[in-house]
Amino acid sequence: MSFDSSFQFQLKSSSSSRRTAGIRYCVLFCDADETHCRKWNEERREKGEAAYSDKIFEDLVRRFETPERRNRWDSPMFELWPHKEGIEKTSAAILDAVSYLTKKADAKSRDVKTLQPTIATQNTRFSEANSLYELDRATQEVISAIVEAQSQALGGPLNGVSVAQGLPPINISRSVGLPELRRLRRTFIKLTGQTSLSGRPPPSDADSAKRMFVDYLNRELETA
Repeated sequence: MSFDSSFQFQLKSSSSSRRTAGIRYCVLFCDADETHCRKWNEERREKGEAAYSDKIFEDLVRRFETPERRNRWDSPMFELWPHKEGIEKTSAAILDAVSYLTKKADAKSRDVKTLQPTIATQNTRFSEANSLYELDRATQEVISAIVEAQSQALGGPLNGVSVAQGLPPINISRSVGLPELRRLRRTFIKLTGQTSLSGRPPPSDADSAKRMFVDYLNRELETA
């Protein structure tokens, strides 16, 4: 029920702990379009209530990823339409979600999904899971720096993007869209995770993770 994709990631990344505990889960999606979200945010600001700044709001809009019930990590999904129906405790989607999470189930139940532990979610891999979390957060900061630099350039040429002091610049001579950056980031995290299964664990500190990702981007963007 959040408009912030970073919060969505936190929900998705916590699936490992849900698998370890062997519990069931669902997604409750608050489907509010950009126009209504913008209106609600402006109304809160006018009333002096907590509200997003324009810069943060635009960033949230750009980063938001709509859940898809066909994806196993977004299923089962229950949807709310606040601008059409409002949100009440008696809303059908809320009642259905609560019913799904609390209904009695046994081994014969087919409509209830209980997450099962996998090799990647065992307690013995706890430290590596933390490393992957740090890796994800560090790579997201790199992506955000690239997006911000391109936004400030207003479509003009870039002579490189500096991520942090002590790290090499990212050599970008063309506009790189957010979908491409997200694809590169997913591939990098996947490759790093696969390496940790057969060899050394991923970097546990942000600077090392950023350096690895910057090196990876420089290689990939140079050959693109």
